[in-house]
Amino acid sequence: MLDDRLQEIEAEYADVESRLSSPEVSNNPNLLRELSKRHKELSEVVAAYRRLKAAKGDAESATELLEVADASEREELREEVDRAHHLALEIEEELQALLLPKDPNDGRNVIMEIRGAEGGEEANLFARDLYEMYQHYAQTRGLKIEVLEERASERDGLDEVVFVVKGGDAWSRFEHEGGVHRVQRVPVTESKGRVHTSSATVTVLPEAEEVDVEIDANDLKIDVYRSSGPGGQSVNTTDSAVRITHIPTGIVVAMQDEKSQIQNRAKAMVVLRARLLKAAQDAQATEVGDLRRSQIGGGGRSEKIRTYNFKDSRVTDHRINLTLYKLDAILAGDLDEVVDALMAAKRAEQLTQAGG
Repeated sequence: MLDDRLQEIEAEYADVESRLSSPEVSNNPNLLRELSKRHKELSEVVAAYRRLKAAKGDAESATELLEVADASEREELREEVDRAHHLALEIEEELQALLLPKDPNDGRNVIMEIRGAEGGEEANLFARDLYEMYQHYAQTRGLKIEVLEERASERDGLDEVVFVVKGGDAWSRFEHEGGVHRVQRVPVTESKGRVHTSSATVTVLPEAEEVDVEIDANDLKIDVYRSSGPGGQSVNTTDSAVRITHIPTGIVVAMQDEKSQIQNRAKAMVVLRARLLKAAQDAQATEVGDLRRSQIGGGGRSEKIRTYNFKDSRVTDHRINLTLYKLDAILAGDLDEVVDALMAAKRAEQLTQAGG
């Protein structure tokens, strides 16, 4: 069964490779992008399959030699057969993982939204800490960040920040960050030095291309208003801020970061498309609840995905029971150990489901 499927994939790979060099494809940007993406998806599987065939070939050759070898050569040949069989088994396991259903969002850029939740201004300060953590992490992974909206709070925290993470593995590296992040520390706003628990919410959305989501202009209610800063004071003398309501779903997106109404509207549409794509994917997966419930819930402590404890320099991811005593390093962007563990847990769950 596995071999038949791999032969089909190798044949498809050859076909895609051939089509990529044709004038018909090179003159069609959409088709070129689609085939290039498929070529990349198949290439890793095909490379592993070819390594598997080579390992099996080595095992067969060594077995044939073993049958006619004299006593002095047999031990070495047995070891060679064992090595080739062991390598083939390892590659087969690798292929089982590679053949798992692909996440439809792999390869997409990511739109992230961070907001202070429980804890007043301390929650807003923690929201800024999270934003800076993701900035540093993106930089270490060679990913780029583009800010769509940033609203500072009264004490230099963040009421809200919305940004795009751009790069090939943005989704796989950031998809698990969505949820409630809890912090336990003595706030700078606390005069008596008591430890407080606060939280910030993180939403992770796949960026949608215009072709992914069809939006009827008649379904949009667009309001313009004057931008405001911390405390509500006006920061602009023109009506440059934009609020877009998607009437069928009730999804609302507001942008005021730019001085241009046109720029704010363009950024709002980017976020709206992402939210509509995620909503459609959730509906397709028959998940219950609104667009963000699985990630941010109500911002309550019972829904936390991760806790950052300053007293013990401890970070705990509650979904996989992972605890690391390196809080400073993690907040500085050293997230690989956490992210790799979450990615491994996802793969393990997929393999279990595929086996079941």
